[in-house]
Amino acid sequence: MFRLLALLLPFVVTFMASFMILQSYSVSEANVLKPITFSWVYGFYDECLRKYGNANVWKHFTDTFDYLPMTAVISDRIFCLHGGLSPSIDTLDHARDLDRVQEVPHEGPMCDLVWSDPDDRCGWGISPRGAGYTFGQDITEQFTHINGLHFIARAHQLVMEGYQWQHNRSVVTVFSAPNYCYRCGNQAAIMEVDDSVDQTTKESIHDHCRFSQFDPAPRDESWHKSPRTPDYFL
Repeated sequence: MFRLLALLLPFVVTFMASFMILQSYSVSEANVLKPITFSWVYGFYDECLRKYGNANVWKHFTDTFDYLPMTAVISDRIFCLHGGLSPSIDTLDHARDLDRVQEVPHEGPMCDLVWSDPDDRCGWGISPRGAGYTFGQDITEQFTHINGLHFIARAHQLVMEGYQWQHNRSVVTVFSAPNYCYRCGNQAAIMEVDDSVDQTTKESIHDHCRFSQFDPAPRDESWHKSPRTPDYFL
């Protein structure tokens, strides 16, 4: 993870107008469901500690995560975020006005943006995740109509083919981790949007979005898991 961040963050600084990393619960220092941190559980803290002998670098990275934007809008047409909508956010201006330079709290609109999920049932619902909400097609259509959007692009949920449309193609879930947790067998996908997307209508915009799907890399049968703690290629 350290090497990935060391590669991506300079792109954010150099190409600020065209390269963006959005917040999700997995890059936040706090886990809103448990009193432990994601970066500890998934090894990032240990990786920094092994490389530098102390937690200072890890702390600087987690402080940086708090400055990442919560949402993005592509050509005034596509609303991008990690999770989903919030009953506290009706307009894009409401999202822009959030005091986002903080850890994602346990509840409220920031929490909803990274935890909520689309649902087949109408209206708002209690999320089985314990954070955020579920929202129906009526909520999606109301939000996109009020804000002049064509559709919502989000992640947060595993989909077996890498991407999946919902709510009459007004929400797309894009999941970019193949064979999630090394056992789910899913494909990954990325979404590419044409430069001409700002000239599209709501009916034609899907023709200007392409999805590339990827399978997991073949398993190397000669590799054997070591019982010791990995060195993260130090």
